[in-house]
This record gives sequence, C-alpha cells and structure tokens, in this order.
Amino acid sequence: MSSPGTGDDTAIRAVAARALDLVVDGTTIGLGTGRAAAAFIAGLGIRVRGGLHVRGVPTSEASAAQARSLAIPLVDLEDAGELDLTVDGADEVAPNLDLIKGFGNALVRERIVAAASRRQVILVGRDKLVAALGARGRIPVEVIPFARALVTRRVAALSLTPSLRGDASGGAPIVTDNGNVILDCTPPGPLDARAARALEAAVLAIPGVVDTGLFLGTAERVLVGDPNGTVEVLERRS
Repeated sequence: MSSPGTGDDTAIRAVAARALDLVVDGTTIGLGTGRAAAAFIAGLGIRVRGGLHVRGVPTSEASAAQARSLAIPLVDLEDAGELDLTVDGADEVAPNLDLIKGFGNALVRERIVAAASRRQVILVGRDKLVAALGARGRIPVEVIPFARALVTRRVAALSLTPSLRGDASGGAPIVTDNGNVILDCTPPGPLDARAARALEAAVLAIPGVVDTGLFLGTAERVLVGDPNGTVEVLERRS
C-alpha cells in the first residue's frame, strides 16, 4: 500500500474529487468498496457536513461503517428505488471499459448496487488500465462454500487455475459479507471482449457460483487519475 503523500494517493484523491462533482442535492448514491471508493466516501462526508442532502447504499459492511462514521445517511436497497449513481473502484479496466472487480471481496453486492443504478462511475489510478482483462493474473469468483469442491473442478476444466482466497495471515479462507468464499482464478492468458463474455457465461453456469469479478459493459465512465493530480475521463461507447 502506498504511503501518504505518494503520487498514487494524489491520483486517487483527484478522481474522488472529480466524482464528487457528479453529486447534487437529493442524490441516492451507491457507495463502492476499496481504496478509491473510500476516498470518495470521505469527501462525500465533508459535503454532507456542509449541508448536502444525499442517501447512500453501501456495497459492503466496511463502506457502511465508514459512511456511518461520517454521518452519511444510509438506506436499504429495497427502500432506495432506482439509484442515481454508483461510485466504485476497479482492479482492471480494459480499453472498452470492461472491468475486473472483486479483489476487495465485495463483488456480489457491488454488482447488485450497480445494476440498481442509472450510472456506474469507476475511479482508478492509471496503473489499473490494462490492454486486456486478466493481465493482473486473477478473476475472482464468489462461491457458496458447499459447492467449493465442485466449482474448483469445473473452473479448472475451463483452463482456469483456481486458488482459494485466504486471509492476510494465509490461514483461514476469506468469508465475504454474504457468507461465501472466493476462488481467484488465473486465466491462461489475457481475454479479449468476446473471450471475457464466453468465460463469464461458462463460469456462471456452474452450480454454486454466485458471481464473477467480470463486470462487462457496466461502467458508463471511468475517471483515471495521474500522480500529478490530473484526471482523464473515459466514456463507454454506445
């Protein structure tokens, strides 16, 4: 993790600040999970203390706890209706704005909240841009624990190399907020758009798979931060 004051921190602060420009009074916002989303939530808390009226729908218990600590009003997804905007991070961004998400364990709730939103805006540093998905070596797959052995065999048959995600000590498996485990699946090589969609369909067809970290065609725009504090806006083509 970067130390305070590094260029990476500057990039994340810059994209978080730009995303705050999209928030107007009365907005219902999906609050993502991860470092970039946390920077956005921190900035949103400052705006709320200044009198901005918003409602947040968190994508993880961690994001919910941060929002509560900043007095950002939260609402359940069932009571929120259609969300105006979701602001989140990503672990990989392809040139067509396809994403890999889930390195922070919250991919299922991130998917649901994004699907309930009119717009999904992604915040990243330039290091998250890749030529093709899978460049960083893993695709998260959230799995019901009872099905772990079956899913492990089936994803291996798809030429993926699965590894059970463990906690920081390398001991117990990570358990998601939904009570599931995550298999990090290494593809044999980077995936173009067609291959990513075929793989997503094949993995989702395996009994016991809850979701994958392949977020294909969900992002309306990606805000890319640079170490000098500038922000590039990438928009998905219609």
